[in-house]
Amino acid sequence: VQLVESGGGLVQPGGSLRLSCKASEGISLVYVMGWYRQVPDNGGRELVATITTTDVIQYGDFVNGRFIISRDGAKHTVNLEMNNLEPGETSVYYCQCRDGREYWGQGTQVNVSS
Repeated sequence: VQLVESGGGLVQPGGSLRLSCKASEGISLVYVMGWYRQVPDNGGRELVATITTTDVIQYGDFVNGRFIISRDGAKHTVNLEMNNLEPGETSVYYCQCRDGREYWGQGTQVNVSS
């Protein structure tokens, strides 16, 4: 299974950006798919948002209603609409899929700067 990410780039503070991630064929019928981002201080990754095939959604604590995750099951695609972005959210955003196995995308850079 391969994950192909798109939609990163440069946005001004307070602006919006949409990320998309498409999983290739071979994924199971039941899975969790979503986004994590790199934490600058320790190099780890923190949860941004995930969604399951039964539409159970989880957001990171910092989201505070600003982001919306959605999916297109037929296309194995997950979209993340990010609004009111802050400079501290500049990071590499990674798509992840779990169906008993774990897969990661290559990452897409998001820069929030004026």
